[in-house]
Amino acid sequence: MIALASLFVAAFLAATPVPFNSEVPFIAMQVAGWSAATLVAVASVGNVLGSCVTYAMGRGLGHLRDHPRFPVRPAQMARAEDWFRRWGLWSLLLAWAPGGDVLVAVAGVLRVPFPVFLLLVAVAKTGRYAVLALVTAAAMP
Repeated sequence: MIALASLFVAAFLAATPVPFNSEVPFIAMQVAGWSAATLVAVASVGNVLGSCVTYAMGRGLGHLRDHPRFPVRPAQMARAEDWFRRWGLWSLLLAWAPGGDVLVAVAGVLRVPFPVFLLLVAVAKTGRYAVLALVTAAAMP
């Protein structure tokens, strides 16, 4: 259970402004024999909940976006807002990609309805871990 809790925490932190990686422990646990379905479920829930924290930060701290200690730099925020204006809510399907946490924060700042946010981010994050599990399984002897 400690290993699964550690994966959960790693996935949670990886979806917040804290620089963290969840792929390495995920792959290591799958190679060690853990069930891919279990790993996908635990990592997905942790990662989605971490994104919810980032969304809440954006929503709650959006009025401070020009403050020097705001977790998203103004240039990153401007790019992410441009993405949102251009691609709309569907850009949240890229929440799993590098820099996706900025899109998540922008979703909070722009007050995207939470149920819509949650659905799109859950699909994106779960899909990422499912693909990671498939690629890891294919690479294993």
